[in-house]
Amino acid sequence: MSVQAPTSADACLSIVHSLMCHRQGGESESFAKRAIESLVKKLKEKRDELDSLITAITTNGSHPTKCVTIQRTLDGRLQVAGRKGFPHVIYARIWRWPDLHKNELKHAKFCQYAFDLKQDSVCVNPYHYERVVSPGIDLSGLTIQHAAPPSRLIKDEYGTGSDMSQIESSPAGEIGQTIKHTPQDGFTRMSSGLGTSAIGHGMPSPLAENFGSNQIPHTTQTSMPPYPRSTSTTWVGNSNATYSHTHDGQYWNNNHMPTTAEMQLPPLTNQPPPEFWCTITYFELDQQVGETFKVPYSCTTVTVDGYTDPSSLDRFCLGQLSNVHRTEASERARLHIGKGVHLDYRGEGDVWIRCVSDHSVFVQSYYLDREAGRAPGDAVHKIYPSAYIKVFDIRQCHRQMQQQAATAQAAAAAQAAAVAGTVPGPASVGGIAPAVGLSAAAGIGVDDLRRLCILRLSFVKGWGPDYPRHSIKETPCWIEVQLHRPLQLLDEVLQAMPLNEPRPNRGYFLG
Repeated sequence: MSVQAPTSADACLSIVHSLMCHRQGGESESFAKRAIESLVKKLKEKRDELDSLITAITTNGSHPTKCVTIQRTLDGRLQVAGRKGFPHVIYARIWRWPDLHKNELKHAKFCQYAFDLKQDSVCVNPYHYERVVSPGIDLSGLTIQHAAPPSRLIKDEYGTGSDMSQIESSPAGEIGQTIKHTPQDGFTRMSSGLGTSAIGHGMPSPLAENFGSNQIPHTTQTSMPPYPRSTSTTWVGNSNATYSHTHDGQYWNNNHMPTTAEMQLPPLTNQPPPEFWCTITYFELDQQVGETFKVPYSCTTVTVDGYTDPSSLDRFCLGQLSNVHRTEASERARLHIGKGVHLDYRGEGDVWIRCVSDHSVFVQSYYLDREAGRAPGDAVHKIYPSAYIKVFDIRQCHRQMQQQAATAQAAAAAQAAAVAGTVPGPASVGGIAPAVGLSAAAGIGVDDLRRLCILRLSFVKGWGPDYPRHSIKETPCWIEVQLHRPLQLLDEVLQAMPLNEPRPNRGYFLG
């Protein structure tokens, strides 16, 4: 039964409710609601434009509509819920492309108030823009800055229907901690945004993929060259220094022929791959349980479930593992792992996760952090049942390794020069902004770089400031996945550093 779309004469609440039903999941419900409320209120005095917005969104752009405009701000950005972003990007993420980045939009020829036209008003009609990919990389603006402390969000226990509610108001620069990734409308959607995450730019991910229960989906988008998401590097803490950088999109999965654009990408290394593409270690609280499970390259999909069947090459059954120190919380949580998750190895080293459990899983992923505009290690990503999402991009990881290793090397050299009393000007310290102490940058070690090659996943229970559990080591059952191809690349990056230059302590292993 179809629902009648509202009109501009209806109450704001009714219009907002209707428009919320069409959001694509790239932003949290709380942020999307506040952004839509703000837009509807601004358009209440421009009824024809409000009607155009309602028509465009409720018909998925199938009917021609006019520009939907708001006043351009001095810096061109719109502030919603303590976060600034380009308005046309914000609303395009909400209603069309949840994984959109800021340099991927090109306005339609008929759009009179497109953002790029730099008029006093800006059109935010998502159907007046098309998604494209920019032609090049510009790393010249990379700097390093302190990340603002995150604000806090949500709760999820055993119930499968529970949703997240974000703190209604958060100061500028503060962001909720847990990010939702949900399936939608019979398709699997890359949904790696957060209501208060920063808007950046990069490369499109597949927006929708059809697949059967035992079939890796076929990527419907072509891949393009990578782009930096932001002109700034975000650092977290003093010793765990990482940054938010670039996104390559999907290169190729192992079940289809690469496109022309994909074939233009040279391999990251000519080394033969390691014997195993990953190792999986199971933990209950902070204690490892059982032996580390090794996944050979012949098994591009591995299942981690809660059943008691004997494990095989492509299946790690956690239900069979015993632990004399098992807590009641772990015992209960293990009962809800069920079918668990599938980990898919694709292309040269990208990793996707499909949640086939009846309960959500919670993931720590630097790739998803970057996609959500978050500082690496800053967020926990909630992946709902039936969702299928990319959690690791090997090319992005490789660039992060190179950037961080070079930054640490430059900082160590500058620190050595400072000790010797021959400190050059700040512009020559490897591009390190004065806001970051040299000791912090120079303190980047191999352990910090190895974190880029690791995924962590908790079954059923989340962690973070809004949970009783502050870290994943307090969750009842979780796994750590070490990815061997990126560890191999890390070794190459470290070995390539000049021997006569200060550099991070070396130390690489494949468990």
